[in-house]
Amino acid sequence: MCDYNILNDEDLTGLLPAGDEHAFTEIYNRYWKKLFTIAANKLNDLDEAEEIVQDIFVSLWKRRHNLGVINTLSSYLAVSVKYRVIKTLDKRFNQQKYSDYNKTAISLADNSTEEWLEFEELRSKLAEFVAELPEKCRMVYRLSRELGLSQKQIAEEMGIAEKTVEAHLGKALKTLRTRLSQFLL
Repeated sequence: MCDYNILNDEDLTGLLPAGDEHAFTEIYNRYWKKLFTIAANKLNDLDEAEEIVQDIFVSLWKRRHNLGVINTLSSYLAVSVKYRVIKTLDKRFNQQKYSDYNKTAISLADNSTEEWLEFEELRSKLAEFVAELPEKCRMVYRLSRELGLSQKQIAEEMGIAEKTVEAHLGKALKTLRTRLSQFLL
């Protein structure tokens, strides 16, 4: 039986394609703690760091037949940790970004519903206040604001002077402003 702890990294990786579990165990024992320390320092999460290191060794074992030439095993494993840490941090960042987006979208949806209800209540009150205006004021207001007619067109439509239209519209707007400001308070 061979003493694996005296073999160098190149010899150990050379034994992996043949499925030598003892060579793999020696590599694992040499590098697990180093890789874990690197990952844990970058991630600040021991569980994620452990998972990354375990994944690297599982991948190394699964790909043992196709490893090719690894000049420096320690560099190969360190780069593997680096890329897995970057991938994990990127995933974490994207999850946070998505979570923040959802919170904002939900908040906006909540606000928009509330604003819509407030708008509908205000519109309802405005319709109620318009209905309470004197008949001529109400007609002038509706022709102006709801149908978009000019004061001249309203005067022609109703057969009254433009100054009268202006007076009715002014009275209607003043009354509505006063009533709406009282309602809003």
